[in-house]
Amino acid sequence: MVIKVLAIGDVGNTIRTLRKFVKKSEISLINYPRDGSAFFVNADDVELFKTRKVKDQVKKINEIKDDFDICLTTASERIAYLADLNYIVYYLGRDIDVPMFKKNSTEEWQTEPLHKLNFFERRFYWNAFKNAAVHVAGKWQFEHLSKYTKNGINTTRDAIDPDEFNPNIKPIERKKTKFTFFSPMRMEKAKGTDLLWEAIKLCKSDFEILCVNWFGETTEEERKFKQKLIDEKPPEIKLIPIIKKSEIARYYTFADAVIANLFIGTHESVGIESVMCGTPAIQYTDRRKKIIIDDNEIKSPFLPFSNDPKSIAKIIDKVVESEEFRQKLFEEEYEFVREVFDPVKCAEWWDDLFENVTKKHKSIRKNSSPLSIKLRLLSFLIANRLYFYKIKKLFSRSDYQKTGQTIYDEMHQNSI
Repeated sequence: MVIKVLAIGDVGNTIRTLRKFVKKSEISLINYPRDGSAFFVNADDVELFKTRKVKDQVKKINEIKDDFDICLTTASERIAYLADLNYIVYYLGRDIDVPMFKKNSTEEWQTEPLHKLNFFERRFYWNAFKNAAVHVAGKWQFEHLSKYTKNGINTTRDAIDPDEFNPNIKPIERKKTKFTFFSPMRMEKAKGTDLLWEAIKLCKSDFEILCVNWFGETTEEERKFKQKLIDEKPPEIKLIPIIKKSEIARYYTFADAVIANLFIGTHESVGIESVMCGTPAIQYTDRRKKIIIDDNEIKSPFLPFSNDPKSIAKIIDKVVESEEFRQKLFEEEYEFVREVFDPVKCAEWWDDLFENVTKKHKSIRKNSSPLSIKLRLLSFLIANRLYFYKIKKLFSRSDYQKTGQTIYDEMHQNSI
């Protein structure tokens, strides 16, 4: 029997890719409305909620939930919790390293809180966290998940679609006068943009870097950091307009090499996608962060192994100047990517998880009492209205910028 999965939300098109390769399951995905840079990070062919209003989103899920066996949610447990579902939470972005249930939740590399929620709001999100049937996280997110539950499940595998990312993708039409890097990441501290700026000053080779004009701007601290990056932008950096997700592979195949995350120390989609397209990537690897696949540790070949600007500059120069080094690096990266990001193996892992969870939870309905469900929604609405500081922002709409992965939990005038 095919297990029918209702997926709410998606980060980096992870669930969209996964649904293509599962065999024992059938995933139906509904994502949150797109805005700003979400046009860059999200695919076009996914159903979206028609409104940002939480009540309307819950109503939509309640209308269709009985067609499914289990729920899978990313970006926020909120809707699944309010709809009283049995749900698996898959943490892919900021939603667990800076959880909304933690007071003044702040990124490790920032001082300004990302979320400024009152006690009632934090209590609501803590209940939503605890209510999940299963918590799943991979890579660096699992380290944060382990702070809040001992029952989390760690998965390192992600699915990359070889039909969308491969060397046969037609490159963009653009004149190339020198060695060209492509770097489509959001420019911010968490991506190591400042480290790249410093490294470029130390480079001896001749190159240019195409960077997407996309900055982290969620907090005042991030906006100040953006201005600093703009003021100090090296001449090698060429800003290009935000592009659609469907076009990104054409830039990978055009580029001579790609520059991915230089801060986190683990693999992210940019480096993986570029390698799938036949283009080597520079991406910082923190070798203290182990990658475990089927109980075996796999070493990442992505370089450098230090994110000191001198180390980054050295790798950039070697990639630019030595075709032999570049080819060897690509071959090692490709073998790693082929093993860790095999979509079939990733889908098999999820198929097994869906099967195990549905054996334990016979229905997508959690079957809480009608009173507790109503109180749940009421507490959410009251909590949001009690916070005067947030109400002020609802009407000014001045403090929240659209940054793709954080778009789901930002407050808007019509979101409650």
